[in-house]
Amino acid sequence: MLKIRKLTVHYGPLPALKEISLEIKPEEVVSLIGPNRAGKTTLLLTLSGILETTEGRIFFEGEDITNFQPYQIVGRGLLHVPQGRHIFPTLSVLDNMMMGTYKKKESNAKIHEHLEWVYGLFPKLKERRNQRAGTLSGGEQQMLAIGRALMGKPKLLMLDEPSLGLAPIFTEGIFQTFKEMNQKGLTLLIVEQEVSLALSFSHRGYVIKNGRLVKEGPSSTLLESQEIRDLVSI
Repeated sequence: MLKIRKLTVHYGPLPALKEISLEIKPEEVVSLIGPNRAGKTTLLLTLSGILETTEGRIFFEGEDITNFQPYQIVGRGLLHVPQGRHIFPTLSVLDNMMMGTYKKKESNAKIHEHLEWVYGLFPKLKERRNQRAGTLSGGEQQMLAIGRALMGKPKLLMLDEPSLGLAPIFTEGIFQTFKEMNQKGLTLLIVEQEVSLALSFSHRGYVIKNGRLVKEGPSSTLLESQEIRDLVSI
């Protein structure tokens, strides 16, 4: 579904990513792990079209999307839930959810049907659909950010630190929801500070350090590796 070939990205004169190559197959859950400032968020921002590629190519479903604009990438089904949620705090929960449909040319009936499916994943959002988003708890705001992305009907959903700042009970619930989403056929790429949790839910993992991929493999193998445990302080 996603292929990256020798991707290099600079912040000004400084390289942030150096010849990154990876692949994600349909219906996989893949974790991207590594220490702070390793380049994980930079990679997601580049895949989303927020940052420009210096060298290398990005292919999504066989199409070269290197340096496409963000709206073009979203329209193809590659969506990003950024670190920090970035909801619209003065809008209602429902209005935030509907913002996720702006690239979908569908009937109101189809949109409503999909909205009910997302509400089924996150019942709290339905309960609070008329509440201003800025008044939600941190966990509920994270649900909203994910729900808004799901309203865009992604083929591959990228999540940057979905557990950041959440209580353990919210984190466990959200990851269980990721499992349900994947069982429905959604492909996931997860950047997560809770490395043990991410690897326990994913099929494969990539390890990034100083802007380079240093290891990859089945998540169970990475989880058992002392080298990886030392690198990311599992």
